[in-house]
Amino acid sequence: MSTTHPRTRRSATAAAPASSCQGRRHVDARKSTRAADLHAPDAELDVELLAGYLAATGRPREIICCQGVSGSRLVIDRDRLTRGDRRLLAHLASDEPIENAKLICDLYLGGSERSRCRCVVSSDLRSPLPTELQGQVLAATNGGAAEHDLCEARGVRYLLAMVPGRASTQELRWCGQSIGADLPHEPVSVRDVVGAIESYEPVRRLTAAAIQRHRRGRRMSVATLCLELHRLNASPTVLNRGLREAALRAVETSDLSMSEIALRCGRVKRDRRGFFSGETTWLARRLGLVCEGGAALPSPWVHSEVLALIAREGLGIPPREAEIA
Repeated sequence: MSTTHPRTRRSATAAAPASSCQGRRHVDARKSTRAADLHAPDAELDVELLAGYLAATGRPREIICCQGVSGSRLVIDRDRLTRGDRRLLAHLASDEPIENAKLICDLYLGGSERSRCRCVVSSDLRSPLPTELQGQVLAATNGGAAEHDLCEARGVRYLLAMVPGRASTQELRWCGQSIGADLPHEPVSVRDVVGAIESYEPVRRLTAAAIQRHRRGRRMSVATLCLELHRLNASPTVLNRGLREAALRAVETSDLSMSEIALRCGRVKRDRRGFFSGETTWLARRLGLVCEGGAALPSPWVHSEVLALIAREGLGIPPREAEIA
């Protein structure tokens, strides 16, 4: 016979509904968590696996394309096992072809700019426009400059204009035209225009504003502009004008010579008599003072690592002082 007091039994019975409520809250919390996970960039329902590879640390990683806001898509590099440490490769607008995701993936795996990709942030998941473009569009006055705004360099006028695209559509592209010549506009890349005028602005601002204005339009495509702007922003190759100006200023105002700068960078050559000197040809090419072999004009570009080497070791200045913003 049970000796349990009736009050004890009633107490235990009264406690049961509370336990049941806690269980329901626990289940509801798990459902809420799963619902929130559906909106995360690693939700498997919206993820397409593009490629996998092993990081330098030996950990497996993968590149995915997942659904963003308003039809946009995010290309992300993440840890395959934890699905964490997410790095943003690209934020594709809704009017961009899905093939661009695979193209960006291939460029990323074949390049050396993996360390330059930033972490995925919450604003990437809430906006249909890449974060890099959001700031540039806000900085543009009066909603951005009009398409006829242009740049000029070396006798060529650059402007945004419509050109025939694929499938009888029109594309908005940067075009070049020789000043004074009655010739049609020739499409050029965003990078070509920046290199021609040796400045990121106003090309980057005008491009971002044009993408923002026409990204939802059906009569004109800005997919190529968007991809070209992303490549420019993500490239480890930067303009060398600031480095060139810093080097020439150092040569003019101090006893430092081009040969000494090259020697400090570890670029040494020896003549027939066995004398050592700095490899000034290498330095002049990096600074955009002389042409590379077979080129018609000096290159306006230098790899960011080479810029840092010349700035720190050759000139003794922080690399940021030799960069063009």
